[in-house]
Amino acid sequence: MDNAIILTEGYLDTINAKTAHGLLRGTERFRILGVIDSKHAGKDAGEVLDGKRRNIPVYASIPEFVQKSSEKAKYCIVGVATKGGVIPDSLRALLRQALENNLGIVNGLHDYVSDHEDLASLARERGLEIIDVRKPKKFKDLHFWNGKIKEVTCVKIAVLGTDCALGKRTTTRFLTEAMRKAGYKAEMIYTGQTGWMQGAKYGFIFDSTLNDFISGEMEHAVWECFKNENPDIIFIEGQSSLRNPSGPAGAEWIVSADADAVVLQHNPARKQYKDLEYYPAYLPDVKDEIALIRIYGAPTAAITVNTMKMTTEEAKAWASQHEAELHIPVVLPLEEGVDRLVPVFENMIRNKRK
Repeated sequence: MDNAIILTEGYLDTINAKTAHGLLRGTERFRILGVIDSKHAGKDAGEVLDGKRRNIPVYASIPEFVQKSSEKAKYCIVGVATKGGVIPDSLRALLRQALENNLGIVNGLHDYVSDHEDLASLARERGLEIIDVRKPKKFKDLHFWNGKIKEVTCVKIAVLGTDCALGKRTTTRFLTEAMRKAGYKAEMIYTGQTGWMQGAKYGFIFDSTLNDFISGEMEHAVWECFKNENPDIIFIEGQSSLRNPSGPAGAEWIVSADADAVVLQHNPARKQYKDLEYYPAYLPDVKDEIALIRIYGAPTAAITVNTMKMTTEEAKAWASQHEAELHIPVVLPLEEGVDRLVPVFENMIRNKRK
């Protein structure tokens, strides 16, 4: 693992820093030495995130990290999502400062650091690496869908949601870890930049892939994972939602990846799609979404609850009510973990082996 710091300047405690949040919760690709965020300088980054100390200090600036840290970092990771995915002047200045302090850049935004010639030339002068995670594959490396998904005989679970920015990646990682802890060989397919940063071996960047190749890249990632790892179960990270008007997604997970079942993430307190509060479109009731998922061809095995803007008591009451109504487990991943879902997947694995 390469040593790295995460840049969140002012946003560590907001949903805009979800890339940073994922890396703080766990990554096998980088060893996180610190977070750069003047708003929370002097605190432990884990405590800012969710009250759990992770011994990852928050520094006020990159120079402060360089001066105070006993270890050197190789990379500075952009840990925030900006409006429109662009690199604003304020972030651009911080990236220049990182390069001036001999730190390579890992960037998951749509706006590539390597397209900013002043930053790219500075990196070249200093022999530093710029990794723009969202850069699309070359045409020769892309795959069309061809039906080889039927060669994958292990259980495949799509982790979908009723909206974007609900924690689908975190839940996917939790499920993978829970099944591994239970003694099963479980793998995760990443479909976003943070999944790659966290160290997932198989996947692709969904929103940087040409539309003609999305189903094929989905199929190939699952097929390659199965052929190389021979897992008992594969969890596929979802993106957006089936009905989000700004970017509907989800059918490919069920149809092209031939998912055996879906885990559906939902936030009961959210009524309209994120950042589309001006538009007359509303999140569906989970019962209605489960019916739509069934039409696409998969049952819903469980509901996972994002509890943002809810008290734990409110979320638990919602979960209890809907578990009784839907007759499937409803769990709170961050508050309760996902171990209660392990028997559900164990049963699927046993049935696949018959």
